[in-house]
Amino acid sequence: MLVGVPKEIKNHEYRVGLTPAGVRELVAHGHQVMVEKQAGAAIGFSDDQYAAAGARMVEAAAEIFASAEMVIKVKEPQPIEYKQLRPGQILYTYLHLAPDPEQTKGLVESGAICIAYETVTDVRGGLPLLAPMSEVAGRMAIQAAAHALEKAQGGSGVLLGGVPGVAPGHVTVLGGGVVGINAARMAMGLGADVTILDKSLPRLKEIDNDFGGRIKTLYSTQDAIEAELKVADAVIGAVLIPGASAPKLVTRDMLKLMKAGSVLVDVAIDQGGCFETSHATTHQDPTYVIDGVIHYCVANMPGGVARTSTMALTNATLGFALAIANKGVKRALLEDGHLKNGLNVCCGKLTYEAVARDLGYEYVPAVDALNAL
Repeated sequence: MLVGVPKEIKNHEYRVGLTPAGVRELVAHGHQVMVEKQAGAAIGFSDDQYAAAGARMVEAAAEIFASAEMVIKVKEPQPIEYKQLRPGQILYTYLHLAPDPEQTKGLVESGAICIAYETVTDVRGGLPLLAPMSEVAGRMAIQAAAHALEKAQGGSGVLLGGVPGVAPGHVTVLGGGVVGINAARMAMGLGADVTILDKSLPRLKEIDNDFGGRIKTLYSTQDAIEAELKVADAVIGAVLIPGASAPKLVTRDMLKLMKAGSVLVDVAIDQGGCFETSHATTHQDPTYVIDGVIHYCVANMPGGVARTSTMALTNATLGFALAIANKGVKRALLEDGHLKNGLNVCCGKLTYEAVARDLGYEYVPAVDALNAL
């Protein structure tokens, strides 16, 4: 199969769809790989490294979109990219379609076969291609919150870890999944007072057992959230409904409960955000203030540590990419139900039920769409 890796064009996005090591694996299995020049240069992956791994370096992304059978990316395609997709071409990347009707429309009209990293599943019920970036984003969320709390950034001037004789900052984490647990672990490591809220009692019990009570747990209700907002210096939004829009857990009215200069970090912003006042920001301009509360809503947080993120992402995505390239997309997806769960759009049809429901499309089961190929 001819695989193409274009350079990412989203604002301050330095990750790349494959490392040179990933290219080498595909080439070793008999596939051809095209990589746009300078695709990984910003994070230390040179064109020479890609060429040495067996890639053919090309001048422009247009050549990749025009000829590659499978395009491997990191972020969702921008309008100039999805307009270049061809019927039957495979797109393998993060999509986050539920809060993005324009992208969804573009992908449906392209006729491409679009596999979303964030909805591929595993035998444990997890999301293995989302997990590494969730780990990164959860850890970065605390870095971002700590920085935003500094007085020079408009924050309240609280040091999350405190010092001897001064109480630490209070961090509230909404959601006990991969993002939430990584955020909580980082906050705890800094010495902060940490509380996690979740609706799963078994998950809260696991967290309590794993951390020996060093992280407080609360069952998530509106009352519990409001009580936490009153004392929190930083609130991390870490909720996820796979493939669907995130629920709005903190309303505009609830901001008045919070202390001036406190911080909201919305890691769920890729799925529309879990705070009513959230809107996507960039690494170039990451924060804004509403009612005295700082909002950090960068939509590609792991792009801020792009080298680490790229290596972690390729580790997770490469095995499925090899399966698609080795077997062809139809056989690969029909033989692996977990990979099939990643199919969101197939030749003009919406094949992920939550996205179809949220955006008003007719839902076509993935098996039916694949059998029609």
